[in-house]
Amino acid sequence: MAENDNKGMFPPVEPIMAGLKGCCPRCGKGRLFSGLLKVAPSCETCGLDYSFADAGDGPAVFVILIIGFIVVGLALWMEVTANPPLWLHFLLWIPLTLILSLGALRLIKGVLITLQYSNKAAEGRLDR
Repeated sequence: MAENDNKGMFPPVEPIMAGLKGCCPRCGKGRLFSGLLKVAPSCETCGLDYSFADAGDGPAVFVILIIGFIVVGLALWMEVTANPPLWLHFLLWIPLTLILSLGALRLIKGVLITLQYSNKAAEGRLDR
């Protein structure tokens, strides 16, 4: 990763807070995202190239596990305590799942990208 060339010019940034805020992992001021989930090409403040940022399927896996646990737990609790009709379950849990998933996906993707930068994570290479 060539972005470490002038890393010493910037104060250290807490990667988890920067990721949750959607800020640049190097300067902590620029935006990490250019859309809801689309990573910007570079930081508008410090010029860091975000081409290294590849969170892969990690954020989706965490969102499925976390939001699935919450929504299924709440749906089971509601079924046992109130026994509502099936249409009420659909009306409640489908929109809640979509809203929570999109919000959590952005947060987790930001955290994983900033942790990737701070830990200098890169693809594995075989020495031959």
